[in-house]
Amino acid sequence: TQQLWYVVMGSYPNISSTYGRGDDYPVYNVTYSQCEQFIKKLNTLTGKTFRLPTEAEWEFAARGGKNTNGYKYSGNSTVGTVAWYGSNSSNRTHPVAQKTANEVNIFDMSGNVWGWCSDWYGNYTMSSQTDPAGATSGPGHVIRGGAYNDAATECRVSVRSNASATSSFTTLGLRLVME
Repeated sequence: TQQLWYVVMGSYPNISSTYGRGDDYPVYNVTYSQCEQFIKKLNTLTGKTFRLPTEAEWEFAARGGKNTNGYKYSGNSTVGTVAWYGSNSSNRTHPVAQKTANEVNIFDMSGNVWGWCSDWYGNYTMSSQTDPAGATSGPGHVIRGGAYNDAATECRVSVRSNASATSSFTTLGLRLVME
């Protein structure tokens, strides 16, 4: 959230009330490098180990883990139930955890803001794998989840995209994994 970012970093990234501002809103407009700096400081402050999810971890969590019901979006096949997206968001972010959680009680894996993954973007095999490793290089890092201004199709758990590590957008934030 924007509040956690502020507590850890001592300042906000470039956020605006136009796209949603408040303690419980998702942080956005953060580069991959800024996310890495944030995580390093958070780990120091808490004594715990946080990191960005791999793409495989992100998808497993978004699909509901071992409790999956095979939904199109994270937690339901009706997008508006689980996501802030182009047709219901008024073109802005919304406070987190306002929509229905998925099967493992995780909110906002579809819509609101895309999330950075640690993997480089690249092709991967469609065959079944257990905990696959991502590409070792690519045009940018994987981003997943869709955002508040996207069509419903972009918020499906199967959709993937990428952004350069120096990119920041009002539609791109992060989600943490704690080891």
